[in-house]
Amino acid sequence: MSRISFASVERSDPRYERDGLRFITVRSNALDRRADICFWAPPTGPSPTTLPLLLLLHGTGGSAWSWPLNGGAHLTASRLIETGEIEPVALAMPSDGLWGLGSGYVPHADADYERWIVEEVPAAAALIDDRISASSPLTIAGLSMGGFGALRLGAKYPDRFRGISAHSAVTTLGRLAETTGSRLDALPSFGQPDGTALHWLEVNAARLPPLRFDCGNDDPLLPGNRALHAALEARGIEHQYEEFAGGHDWLYWRLHLADSLRFLDGAAARAPGAVQ
Repeated sequence: MSRISFASVERSDPRYERDGLRFITVRSNALDRRADICFWAPPTGPSPTTLPLLLLLHGTGGSAWSWPLNGGAHLTASRLIETGEIEPVALAMPSDGLWGLGSGYVPHADADYERWIVEEVPAAAALIDDRISASSPLTIAGLSMGGFGALRLGAKYPDRFRGISAHSAVTTLGRLAETTGSRLDALPSFGQPDGTALHWLEVNAARLPPLRFDCGNDDPLLPGNRALHAALEARGIEHQYEEFAGGHDWLYWRLHLADSLRFLDGAAARAPGAVQ
């Protein structure tokens, strides 16, 4: 975990927290403003141990509370841990930075939404729970715009992340602009290879962590997900791709988050930067 100091930090009071969910607001250096994270971790055992940390990214129009309070992400993780299906893991569920309807988790001219996720969110999580440290294995997942963020950032930083999973992913910034109606054409990576999920998956193909993504067969983003799957297959890039019944909604994401948690549970034990 990189050493990062924040000009301001406010944590939720444990007396008022519920179901293990905690909240933290920090003054982000990358964004030059405050930003929020919802955090969950299983209860501390007899002796504190290092926990893996999953960064869970939300979609357009959402925020830090979307995954826990619309998706019940922490309850799904808790259930899978209690039944022994996965090892204990902590969840950091950050806001995307709250630009427009969605920042895309990419650098803008005036704020670096990528650095906020990759560097600052894990550092802020370590302020909440001392089981999060520099040795905590990091994985990344997300839905829709957050799926794009997970695919792009996980592939761009293969030495940092040990596993990648995406649900109903937007696959390019151009498609994100169409989806939200936001003016993204001024972004440095818009219309450039860096603004696609495929670019970094291809550039770092030899060093990618384990990768999976899925999409509902009634999802308007299905053609883009099928195209990405075909492109990866054509390039011989190892991945898992699945299609399920469902659309672009919380009913689908609540159901299939468990697939990500199970997949990333195995990936967290992989050495960073190791070939698949």
